[in-house]
Amino acid sequence: MNSQHLIEVGPLSWFYREAVPLGPSDLAPVLFLHGLPAQGYSWRAVLPGIAERGHRCVAPDWIGSGLSSKPEPKAFGYTPAAFLTALAAFVQTLELAPFHLVVQGFLGSVGIQYALAHPDQVRRLVILNAPLGAAKLPWSMQQWGLPLLGEMLTQDPILVDRTLEAGSKYQIPDADLEVYRRPFLKSSAAGKALVATIRNLQLAQALPEITTGLKTWTQPVLVAWGDQDPWLPLSLGQETARILKDGEFTKLLDAGHYPQEDGFIGLVPVLANFLGRRD
Repeated sequence: MNSQHLIEVGPLSWFYREAVPLGPSDLAPVLFLHGLPAQGYSWRAVLPGIAERGHRCVAPDWIGSGLSSKPEPKAFGYTPAAFLTALAAFVQTLELAPFHLVVQGFLGSVGIQYALAHPDQVRRLVILNAPLGAAKLPWSMQQWGLPLLGEMLTQDPILVDRTLEAGSKYQIPDADLEVYRRPFLKSSAAGKALVATIRNLQLAQALPEITTGLKTWTQPVLVAWGDQDPWLPLSLGQETARILKDGEFTKLLDAGHYPQEDGFIGLVPVLANFLGRRD
């Protein structure tokens, strides 16, 4: 069962979900990072399956997402550098390191940047349908960063429904969509944070640096890809896996951009096998 927590880390509040093993375990914990416009809630069906295999599992809402802090852009910036600094403080506060890292979606680039900047902390890296190579934001997400239009679109909670279901290629239950919508219904801060995140993601600069960094990365990496992703083709994951020194590729059949949502039944054993191996 997943527990829920809210902790203060400096000026920011982090909300996270956690699942822990039933008994003592010497396996490394696992940090799960979600994409856009999701929350740590997206990992709800994955955490118990990995925890029961002996891993402490932590899935935070990124700053600006879910129930975590949504500071004004002038105060936080929503740049990769701002996210990385905040994430480092979160990891330190929870005393997670060393840990395994699982990243997904269009904030997955920041997760990979974190691994490259902290190679001593990350034992194993899993990349799920994240931007790699020459990837670009889909037009539907690019619009969130446009002047005026972006501010209007991101204040509509239905944007979350449309995006998650377009990426997953299946109908998400209303009870789950209510959780995703809640931050957008509560205040305008969630929409403002999403606009700022899109405007400052810096993919054009980050992706060549990620490719260069992964070529020299020596820890084991699993690139697992939902083969029905409408935005990031399978070839991006396959090409990245080929440049890795210790990498492998797995195709997740009939899963879309958010495999933890629509492909979790097949994803859990893939993750458990990879993360449970002894280095």
